[in-house]
Amino acid sequence: MAPLLLQLAVLGAALVAVALVLISIVAFITATKMPPLHQHEEEKFFLNAKGQKETLPSIRDSPTKQLSVVVPSYNEEHRLPVMMDEALGYLEKRQKHDPTFTYEVIVVDDGSKDQTSKVAFKYCQRYGSDKVRVITLVKNRGKGGAIRMDQMAIACGSRAHLEKESIAQRSYFRTLLMYGFHFLVWFLCVKGIRDTQCGFKLFTREAASRTFSSLHIERWAFDVELLYIAQFFKIPIAEIAVNWTEIEGSKLVPFWSWLQMGKDLLFIRLRYLTGAWRLEHTQKMN
Repeated sequence: MAPLLLQLAVLGAALVAVALVLISIVAFITATKMPPLHQHEEEKFFLNAKGQKETLPSIRDSPTKQLSVVVPSYNEEHRLPVMMDEALGYLEKRQKHDPTFTYEVIVVDDGSKDQTSKVAFKYCQRYGSDKVRVITLVKNRGKGGAIRMDQMAIACGSRAHLEKESIAQRSYFRTLLMYGFHFLVWFLCVKGIRDTQCGFKLFTREAASRTFSSLHIERWAFDVELLYIAQFFKIPIAEIAVNWTEIEGSKLVPFWSWLQMGKDLLFIRLRYLTGAWRLEHTQKMN
């Protein structure tokens, strides 16, 4: 009986090894270079408060704001106002308290099929396009893709950059799945971060430019690769507690989304490990 169990164990280990090799080959072969940041003609402009077209600033422009708040949104016409009212209320209050503080809120409509852009544009009309801008992407790119597009076009005009989800979502089922996901994140990609998926991340201009310019993943798991890149470049990272409120209407489908994320995590690890994706060493940032 013992020899049979040993043979089965050896066979099982061999099958796992073969499967891992095959998956690594597939990950290497299917790896793509940096997703192209092609801009459609309509995406090169934004509408000011008067409805007139203005050319988007460039990443090469000098910084003009202390803080850029980037809000990637997809079909968020109902939930977006809650976030915008709270965020702008705080930012206006802070600016009133400190007149030297400057900010901009950039809503990136990621190819929505509803009235997200129109809802966001009302805030542009109310606060002015110097403080609120709306960028409407022609096609859906995913949250990571929407933020990358914003990095190329405008947000890098600021000294600091805050990536903020239009809303957070929490449930018991999501929390249970998150524990399993966090283990995979820790095992495969990123260590020392308790919640990689928190959609509330603050970057300096330099850190944002360096990390997003190296990003491959454009869907839900992009946060993990982003942190993987930051740790590779030895960019200092700190986690700060924030109050997080759930509002119904999340676009996340828990089981299938986490399944996709699990696959992305494995492929992130294997593609960097096999050299399909490469990062160039740079000096440590302050």
